[in-house]
Amino acid sequence: MAGAAGWPAGSAGLVPVLVPMCGEPWCPGDRDPHARSDHLVELKTLEERRDDSFNLTTVTQFILMGLSDLHEVRYPLFAVFATVYQITMVGNGAILLAVGTEKKLHTPMYYLLANLSLLDIFCSSVTVPKMLENLLTEKHSISFVGCALQLYFLVALMGTEVFLLAVMAYDRYVAICFPLRYTLIMTKVCCVQLTSGTWVAGFLNSLIHTLSTFSLSFCKSNRVNQYYCDIPQVVALSCSSTYLAEMLALVIGGIFGISACLATFISYIYIISTILKIQSAEGKRKAFSTCASHLLVVCLFYGTAIFTYMRPSSSQRSPARDRIISMLYGVLTPMLNPIIYSLRNTEVKGALRRVLCR
Repeated sequence: MAGAAGWPAGSAGLVPVLVPMCGEPWCPGDRDPHARSDHLVELKTLEERRDDSFNLTTVTQFILMGLSDLHEVRYPLFAVFATVYQITMVGNGAILLAVGTEKKLHTPMYYLLANLSLLDIFCSSVTVPKMLENLLTEKHSISFVGCALQLYFLVALMGTEVFLLAVMAYDRYVAICFPLRYTLIMTKVCCVQLTSGTWVAGFLNSLIHTLSTFSLSFCKSNRVNQYYCDIPQVVALSCSSTYLAEMLALVIGGIFGISACLATFISYIYIISTILKIQSAEGKRKAFSTCASHLLVVCLFYGTAIFTYMRPSSSQRSPARDRIISMLYGVLTPMLNPIIYSLRNTEVKGALRRVLCR
């Protein structure tokens, strides 16, 4: 033979390579001193290409690492989150039932509240059931398509809630600043148009972000540093340029988010200034009671959102603290919203009592 097959130790499953023996007519090293070095360069290039093709393996699933280090307390956590999820479903379902069955609550304010309760039910259902499954089975995995769908619906519902809170603030602004024209401005058609616009805007906004996020290449890792799929954590796994996805998230999210936040903020500036002009203390109390619940929900929503997404990155940030804040944002807030409205609103409490006593 003109060559010998090299079989290194531990090379089971490898294809033998014919190594030319020196002295043969076709040996590159004997024919040209530079040919052997060129031959080695070619082999190295082929090896690098093989490694690159291995690194570009398509990711078919993601591992949700948010709760993977809590093995000792996974059963207590399962019980806690299952209870919170049930309270969320029952509380928001009770609001929907009360608004749907009580004629006194067939007003723009409670129509918008029913939409908020529907959003809270959907939002919890996007993340909590999968989290409960991961706690119980310790698999912590989610398919690529499942991750994309979870991110899409989560961003869509959160975006819709941002717009809906702005519409609810506008409703309170019209009710307090223009009470005599309230029924003329906030008609049934106007309410339907405003709420439909919030849902359409939220889902279109999410579609843009989801497409830009999952058009990236994922080959570095499939470990998502959160208990659900969210844009920052998924984009961080990409091995391609993330500039476009990050700019879209910053520009589009900033425009929509800041616009809705400003609308809410400006509405409450006018509301507070109008309440302060009321002469009687009883009049001030009644005016403030009509918007106190919504104001508390707005502060809770934006407070947890700011702590979740708008903190400066730092090496001293605690992953455990980040998880707790994200749970406040995505798990506890939907549970607290119906409690806030039912405790502070006498009409809702009365309607709930009548519904439950039937």
